[in-house]
Amino acid sequence: MKVTVVGAGAVGASCAEYIAIKDFASEVVILDIKEGFAEGKAMDLMQTASLNGFDTKIVGSTNDYSKTAGSDVCVITSGIPRKPGMTREELIGINAGIVKMVSASLIEHSPETIIIVVSNPMDTMTYLVHKTTSIPKNRIIGMGGALDSARFKYRLAEAVGCPISDIDGMVIGGHSDKGMVPLTAKATRNGVPVSEFLSPERLEKVAADTKVGGATLTGLLGTSAWYAPGAAVSELVKAIALDSKKMFPSSTLLDGEYGLSDLCIGVPVILGKNGIEEVVTISLTDAEKAKMQESAEGVKKTNGLLEL
Repeated sequence: MKVTVVGAGAVGASCAEYIAIKDFASEVVILDIKEGFAEGKAMDLMQTASLNGFDTKIVGSTNDYSKTAGSDVCVITSGIPRKPGMTREELIGINAGIVKMVSASLIEHSPETIIIVVSNPMDTMTYLVHKTTSIPKNRIIGMGGALDSARFKYRLAEAVGCPISDIDGMVIGGHSDKGMVPLTAKATRNGVPVSEFLSPERLEKVAADTKVGGATLTGLLGTSAWYAPGAAVSELVKAIALDSKKMFPSSTLLDGEYGLSDLCIGVPVILGKNGIEEVVTISLTDAEKAKMQESAEGVKKTNGLLEL
């Protein structure tokens, strides 16, 4: 499998690193507009191959999309990152133009590729790719839910006081501080509802901390996080590469599912060699349905800022 990562910044380099380390891809191409930057990141990462035990070839390129030709999966991380105090929605003006240009260039050289969108505001950028390209909707995936769910599980394990491997949980809805819908009622520790370990008040705090997980890190780091986003992307790419049919919450174009249409928002999907193989419909409580509807309204409001 050949994978392209557009954007050699912290998030893009982290994506490339985790994909290479997991050793399921034959080649990873990193592309950036800054002269020599992607080449330097690729060289640095290749010098870890003997130390980390992977055989994936990593190639860097300065804005030469011909190097991306034949990519099975393309990951778009390019765009300006969040700064402290910024919302993801405030990035739309600059990032929309970047994502539109990048997706068109990628498809020109890899018409059968699957695109994973990471750039923020992620749900709206995923919607933009749908509206400005002609590739099928199953081959356009927004990475948000996998990351948000990882942060949710971190907070749950922290609250319960157990290993994260004991915890299972999912976040659906929009990838924004107000739009996330952590499914606390469905979260479990080894199959046991976490509500048996945590009070309603503690669960509410876990959900609240999850929703501002990105903003919390931006405040601490002075920019967007990169390790967890990179790891989340690598798991989505791996599920596609191995045709594993794993379920992840991902931003996808809905057509009536969950009572929603004409927007991209995070819902559980099955990932395999064709990208999104199935949208999974799960039962939601009335409160979760209301939060999902509110989240969808927020996403549509942001979509309205696009110049299509």
